[in-house]
Amino acid sequence: MFGIWGHEKAAEITYYGLHALQHRGQEGAGIVVSDGETLKLHRDLGLVNDVFKRTSFSELAGHAAIGHVRYTTQEDRGIDSVQPLLFRSQTNSMALAEVGNIMNSHKLRGELEDEGSILQTQSDTELLAHLMKRNGKDVTQESIIEALQQFTGAYAYLILQEDKMHVALDPRGIRPLSIGKLGNAYIVASETCAIDLVGGTFEREVLPGELITISDKAIESTRFTLREQRKVCAMEYVYLSRPDSDLNHVNVHASRKKMGKELAKEAPIEADVVTGVPDSSISAAIGYAEQSGLPYEMGIIKNRYVGRTFIQPSQTLREQGVKLKLAPVRGIVEGKRIVMIDDSIVRGTTSKRIVRMLKEAGAKEVHVRIASPAIENPCFYGIDMSTKKELIAANHSIKEIGDIIEADSVAFLSAEGLEQAIIKDKTIHQGICNACMTGDYPVVDNEQTNRSYMKS
Repeated sequence: MFGIWGHEKAAEITYYGLHALQHRGQEGAGIVVSDGETLKLHRDLGLVNDVFKRTSFSELAGHAAIGHVRYTTQEDRGIDSVQPLLFRSQTNSMALAEVGNIMNSHKLRGELEDEGSILQTQSDTELLAHLMKRNGKDVTQESIIEALQQFTGAYAYLILQEDKMHVALDPRGIRPLSIGKLGNAYIVASETCAIDLVGGTFEREVLPGELITISDKAIESTRFTLREQRKVCAMEYVYLSRPDSDLNHVNVHASRKKMGKELAKEAPIEADVVTGVPDSSISAAIGYAEQSGLPYEMGIIKNRYVGRTFIQPSQTLREQGVKLKLAPVRGIVEGKRIVMIDDSIVRGTTSKRIVRMLKEAGAKEVHVRIASPAIENPCFYGIDMSTKKELIAANHSIKEIGDIIEADSVAFLSAEGLEQAIIKDKTIHQGICNACMTGDYPVVDNEQTNRSYMKS
C-alpha cells in the first residue's frame, strides 16, 4: 500500500512505489488519483508492470494518489476485490485501500445488510465505506473514527478524497505503516523500502490507533482509540517484508541474520555447507554460516520471473510455482552435507520440493533448519493461513515433518530466539505478534476464531 499527497506526478510516483512493494501481493494492482476535483481509478489483475504497461499517466494527472498490490485468499479472488476501491456519491467521492483483516467483518456485514446495504465484494475494505456513510453522513474525521471504532482486527487504511488523504492504523500496530517526505510532498507506505525507492526520506511510523489527515492546509494527527502495546507481526520480519525495510526501528535484514545466528546456537549440525532458500532466507543463512563457522554457498538459485509461492491462492499453484521458481546448483551441493535454511514452514510444499531437488542433484544429506518457530496456529490478521488443518506443524511432530519433507533432520528456532533476534530494546520495540507460533493472540474475536477452528 502506497500513497502520496502534494506531488504533480502523484500517479507515477505511486506506480514506482508499488513496484517496491510488489513482493507483498502479485495478483492485482491499482491506483486512484485526485486532481482536486475528481478521483480517477485504474486497476486490473496481474503484476504492477502488466497492469500499467499500456497506461498513459497523463490520463491519471493529479497531485495525490493511493495505490495497492493485491494479496488474495481463495475467498476473495477476482477484479472486484482489487484495490483501491472507489466509491462515488452525491456529496463526495472516496477511494479506500487496506492491508490486514477485520475479524468481526461477518457480524458487521450482517448488520449492514439488515439496514439495507448491498455490498458488492467480499472485501473488508468495502465495510469501511458503508460504515462511514451510515445514516447519510459525509466522510469526515468524525465519521471515519466512528467507523474504525467498530472494527476488531489488524488493519492499515488509506482513504483518498478529492481534497484530503486519511491514514489509519489499528490499535496494536500489527501491520507496518510509515510516513515519509519527498520534497514538500507526504508519502505513506507499508514499508520504508518504497519511500527509499522513490527518493523520499523516512519521517516516522504511523502510531497504533492513530488517524492522520493530510490536506493542502495541514497534516493533522489524532487518536481514534486508546493505544495498545504495539505488536508488529513477526512474519513481517521472518518473511513478508523486504530486507532493506526498517520496521519499528529494526532493519529486516539485520533481524533475519540474527535469527540465523540464534538458530545456529540452538540447532548445530555437522555439515559441509550452508545454503539459503532465495530470497527471504538468505539473510538467516548468512547468519547461520557465520555463527557455525561453515561456509555459505549459493546452493539454490531462483528464477527471477516467477512470483512468491507462499502467497499463491491455491495449493496447486503453490506446487507449480515451486517447480518453476527454484533450482539446485549441482556443482555446489553434489556429495555434500547441506544445511538448508528456510524462513518458515507453513504447509510443507516448498520444503519437500527443495529437499528432493537437492538430493536429486547429489546432496549427500539435507538438514533443514527453520529460522522461525513452528507455525501451529491460524493467523486472523491478514496472512493466508486461516485453519489448523493446513499447517504441517499443527498436525505433525518434528520427526514426522522431517519424514514428510524427506529431510535428514529438521529443527526450528525457538520463540525466545526469535524475540532475541528482533527485540533489542524493549523501550523502543514493545513487542511482536507471534500468535501463529505461540497461540497468544493480541486481538481476539470469538466469532471468527470459532469459525476458523470449525473449518479445521
